[in-house]
Amino acid sequence: MSKGRNILVVEDEPLIAMMLEDFLETLGHRIHASCDNLSDALEACAGGGFDLAILDVNLKGELVWPVAQALRDRGVPFVIASGGHVEPPPASFAEAPLLEKPYTIDRIGPVLEEAAG
Repeated sequence: MSKGRNILVVEDEPLIAMMLEDFLETLGHRIHASCDNLSDALEACAGGGFDLAILDVNLKGELVWPVAQALRDRGVPFVIASGGHVEPPPASFAEAPLLEKPYTIDRIGPVLEEAAG
């Protein structure tokens, strides 16, 4: 990866979020913010200041698609993260790179590059 990025993490499970943040920092990235619910994630999107986002699909029972749309409207790339227990993304987000859980450090770098492409 050529340079570290400022990344917004949207993940509702604290231990998973901490592990993801650790992996990202190990890869040379910075955590812009970490949000565990839809409202905070939308607020973070409105504030900007990050290069890329990783979005867990299901946030305490709310789907992340409004955040994905807000990011698309701002031209910010994103990765969809899923444990595979949800329906496929809406057709409008089908081209977004997918990061499957459980996360591994060796899968994060390539999917970020694909999103930033």
